[in-house]
Amino acid sequence: MKDKREWLTSLVIDFIATTPANLMGDAFGDEKMFDKPLVKFASGADKLYEQFKDPQICAEQHWTPLEAFSEFFPEDISISPDELTIISWILPQTEKTKESMRKEIKGTQYPSERWARVRYFGEPVNDLLRIHIVEKLKEGGIKACAPVLHPEWCRLSDNIPRVIASKWSERHTAYTAGHGTFGLCDALITEIGKAHRTGSVIMKLKLPISLRSYTGIYDYCLHYSKGTCGICADNCMYDAISREKGHDKKKCSDFLHGKSPAYIKEHYGFDFYCCGFCQVDVPCESRIPGTTWQ
Repeated sequence: MKDKREWLTSLVIDFIATTPANLMGDAFGDEKMFDKPLVKFASGADKLYEQFKDPQICAEQHWTPLEAFSEFFPEDISISPDELTIISWILPQTEKTKESMRKEIKGTQYPSERWARVRYFGEPVNDLLRIHIVEKLKEGGIKACAPVLHPEWCRLSDNIPRVIASKWSERHTAYTAGHGTFGLCDALITEIGKAHRTGSVIMKLKLPISLRSYTGIYDYCLHYSKGTCGICADNCMYDAISREKGHDKKKCSDFLHGKSPAYIKEHYGFDFYCCGFCQVDVPCESRIPGTTWQ
């Protein structure tokens, strides 16, 4: 067998390239929802996971990898965090989807159909990928789990400073794995920018981890690192992002669950909510600002 990291990376890439679930469907036919994924690995013993329990970052209830793994395998009482590795992936939005959203910033000021479809139909693809990786590891005799698929995983919204958090943050795991850092709008800026979805699986298998090329949580954001930009705030028509206060999750949620579902239902024919204007038509849409990533 090839190196296990190479094997796991190819599993993620091949699944997204070949699964019919990754097709837009309807009027968009065989157009794919996600481009070629990025894949990295983090240690279950990374001390960042303890920091994520800080209510100012995530929430006290946020799982460490060991806590999440133990939810699935409570009988494995002797396991230690350094026996666990997390595979984390980024599923990039396509150029056509990003282009369609850029047009709507000065157009309807509502999500494009492509963007809404990827948000609605794309996350189930992400779930299928999680299940696929867990099953392939299981076939090899390796215990594995996808934290967000556990019945106890949930979003947290009561009496926490971050307003909305969860028991396992895919973005913070991607940050831990070296994919990228956060921006003014809270999106994760990666090699392919911040227009993407992300997912992860924890496995009882010790693998070499990916290195982080940053030290700070906002290193790739021009607003925080250089005192410039802030264009994502300009793109937000609902005053949910500001240069002074960052991302107001309450205002963001009010739009997402207030105005967007009716528009999407009327114009695209399915019941869902989304936005995403902070992720397009910005210097970090498709690359790390200041780099030549395409």
